Amino acid sequence: QVQLVESGGGLVQAGGSLRLSCAASGSIRSFNAMGWYRQAPGKQREWVATISNGGSTNYADSVKGRFTISRDNAKNTVYLQMNSLKPEDTAAYYCTAAVGGYQYWGQGTQVTVSS
Repeated sequence: QVQLVESGGGLVQAGGSLRLSCAASGSIRSFNAMGWYRQAPGKQREWVATISNGGSTNYADSVKGRFTISRDNAKNTVYLQMNSLKPEDTAAYYCTAAVGGYQYWGQGTQVTVSS
């Protein structure tokens, strides 16, 4: 069983930055991949970014060039650095981990971007 705990959400003005953290209960070195999704009110959950076990990264077009996903294996933590935030980035952000054929989710952290 893997537990994921997100933190770092909050209220920020448009153009500002936030860094989300996702702390895992196990060694993320053994995880196939980790990533972030988000869900805005009334919308479906959408994929934001992924980082593989080997460090390869992929981003949704809507965040490419503004968001950066990274990992610190020693701290078993994955980060999402979010710059140049826009009101449309407002959502609950969820961390996810792919481990041995299972996908685990955190409880989410709210990001609100005011215009």
